Amino acid sequence: MGMTITEKILAKAAGLDSVHSGQLIMADLSMVLGNDITSPVAIKEFPKFGKKTVFDNTKVAMIPDHFAPNKDIKAAEQCKCVRCFANEQNIKNYFEVGEAGIEHALLPEKGLVTAGDVVIGADSHTCTYGALGAFSTGVGSTDMACGMATGKAWFKVPSSIKFVLKGKFNRYVTGKDLILHIIGQIGVDGALYKSMEFTGEGVASLSMDDRFTVCNMAIEAGAKNGIFPVDEKTLAYLKEAGAKTPVIFNSDSDASYDEVIEIDLSKLESTVSFPHLPSNTKTFSNMPKVKIDQVVIGSCTNGRISDLRAAAEILKGRHIDKSVRAIIIPATQKIYREAMHEGLFDIFLDAGCVISTPTCGPCLGGYMGILAAGERAISTTNRNFVGRMGHVESEVYLASPHVAAASAVTGYITDPNAL
Repeated sequence: MGMTITEKILAKAAGLDSVHSGQLIMADLSMVLGNDITSPVAIKEFPKFGKKTVFDNTKVAMIPDHFAPNKDIKAAEQCKCVRCFANEQNIKNYFEVGEAGIEHALLPEKGLVTAGDVVIGADSHTCTYGALGAFSTGVGSTDMACGMATGKAWFKVPSSIKFVLKGKFNRYVTGKDLILHIIGQIGVDGALYKSMEFTGEGVASLSMDDRFTVCNMAIEAGAKNGIFPVDEKTLAYLKEAGAKTPVIFNSDSDASYDEVIEIDLSKLESTVSFPHLPSNTKTFSNMPKVKIDQVVIGSCTNGRISDLRAAAEILKGRHIDKSVRAIIIPATQKIYREAMHEGLFDIFLDAGCVISTPTCGPCLGGYMGILAAGERAISTTNRNFVGRMGHVESEVYLASPHVAAASAVTGYITDPNAL
């Protein structure tokens, strides 16, 4: 029996000729990631492994992005803990606020992940790097501590679902709409502890940013990881980022899948997830009129330069509704600079938006966009659970940057084609 991309990557990392779904393996790690919330817990547990130094100071990354710049005293203490440990251990990939960004946008941008890597991160959206042909998944802080100490992690090899993509997106339809459509179709546990593998001729039409978005939200379907095959776009991205030489795997023709799902990209529409699950999706053909109070465009899901350009395309020459607060958050300092020099900031400011330094803040209800009771936000983030962005009586709607920007203009959840 052949193997999938995910199985081949894990087999290599475990030093085995082959693996199969359900098998328990010990695999070598290419990168161990933590942020300012999860790293302090791992740092506390680290001495219990009897190690004085991390296994490799070039293969640990620590990025203060959730509550940084520090939002309060507790956040300051957490960031100080990470900073001190990074200095003591001479962690090469520690990024202070001025050069940091949202972790899952920053690591690929810095060339720290490449095809064939095995990456764990103490953050559930670590599955983002599957867009590069890597196996990457979120873990708990104790597993992060173990990874830092030993350079290894236990895995149960996941079974796989194959998503065969055909055709091309229509105008204003993006990778965000694709993954929301899929989650709406299979549910938040539809890929529980499985690998979501995206293949087919339609993959070629997806930008790298589309792929990052799709893999980022694989966890919202319960998946262990999301992954794309490596193609010319992947290789070009890796080369530009200065990543190390990729190790490329492709699934065998006789690889085993639990399910094969075909999706015609040309038939997808702009999709919105209603409260309080990412799977509660609707398109504008069956959507009620929903008044909103806040718009957030950013996050590890949709804070890249293409996302900001999409929002600017809608907002140029327009002003947001007077009842709406709109927050734009570039995912990294590089993206911030690009957007600024392209004139996107002028468009956002003229439209009445506020622009933030890179942060995860509003996505998890941390700061920079907390909702009061009864308020509604439409956001390009990845989760809309009860209380996710503030008060338990607030509501979060998930959408693409095009839809979020159009909604900011009208004050209601709006189809960008209707403007």
